[in-house]
Amino acid sequence: MAIQYTEEFKINAVKYWNDHQDLGIGKCAKNLGISKSALSNWGKAYTINDGTIPTRGRGNFESDDAKEIARLRKELRDTQDALDILKKAIGILGK
Repeated sequence: MAIQYTEEFKINAVKYWNDHQDLGIGKCAKNLGISKSALSNWGKAYTINDGTIPTRGRGNFESDDAKEIARLRKELRDTQDALDILKKAIGILGK
């Protein structure tokens, strides 16, 4: 399971990397216990988004509407699964 980092951690990691350019990205990432690619991606996002890093982890949604859509999709999927089971049961019992 992937580790979810907070936006604050990501920003602090990028600032650490910027403050310690002499170490390089590999050593900075190792010191922080993260991968080079993660630190690099966070650095790009930090630059593109003017000092912020958008964070969407497990269960975090962009808006209340997105959260409601995800809930409704899950409910629809569960209902369809139950319907499929009932159809199979009717087919078995109807023979």
